[in-house]
Amino acid sequence: MSNSALLERPVAAATRTVPVRPIADPTAADLPSVRSPRGFALYVGLDEIKAAAAGVSLPLLVDALRRTLAELAPGAETHATVALAPHGSGGRDLDVVRLALQEPGAIARSKAATEETDSDEESGVVVDISRKRVLLDGESAAFTYKEFELLQYLVLREGRTIERSELVGALWQASDDEAPGERTIDVHVRRLRAKLGRHEDIVRTVRGVGYRFDRHADVVIRYGVGTPSPDRF
Repeated sequence: MSNSALLERPVAAATRTVPVRPIADPTAADLPSVRSPRGFALYVGLDEIKAAAAGVSLPLLVDALRRTLAELAPGAETHATVALAPHGSGGRDLDVVRLALQEPGAIARSKAATEETDSDEESGVVVDISRKRVLLDGESAAFTYKEFELLQYLVLREGRTIERSELVGALWQASDDEAPGERTIDVHVRRLRAKLGRHEDIVRTVRGVGYRFDRHADVVIRYGVGTPSPDRF
């Protein structure tokens, strides 16, 4: 629910308009601006899978909230907006919602995260989600599209071990002639590590399971300003 509906609701035109010349108030400039609450926004981070696991759905929750509000405050106006992200993308639901709906605090934090100094790019790894590129010690790495997608998938699921089958299913279509098997995914990871050079250990092998990215002091992740990355944690 959002107070945006109150601002967007059309105002009925008056039947007659009489122009009135405003009377200047010499003391008005000295008065502080007065503002009062006009409503509130409630951001809910919940995807359809989690909602279904709880035995509900997003439309059902919206309807329940509206009915509750109607009982408590019959005169209240409501407006509901659903934040969309690509199917299967990761990230914290609430972060995606706040950024997608342009919540000022979330935008400010996202902007601050991208405003790194030049010295941050002189050493280490910069995974630039917004520009789809990787910088190694200040130089742009020659990653292919698929290699970047592979690294991004691991980085944005920090701390979680990703099985080979999940990587294949998420990054390749079943009809793709170049789609690797679970065993040959290791070849793609080796190529990725080779291009990472001395930073190759940021992609870790979990023997018998898959691969994982853990937070590193020399790795910076950049996101777009104002437009959320659906994979953001």
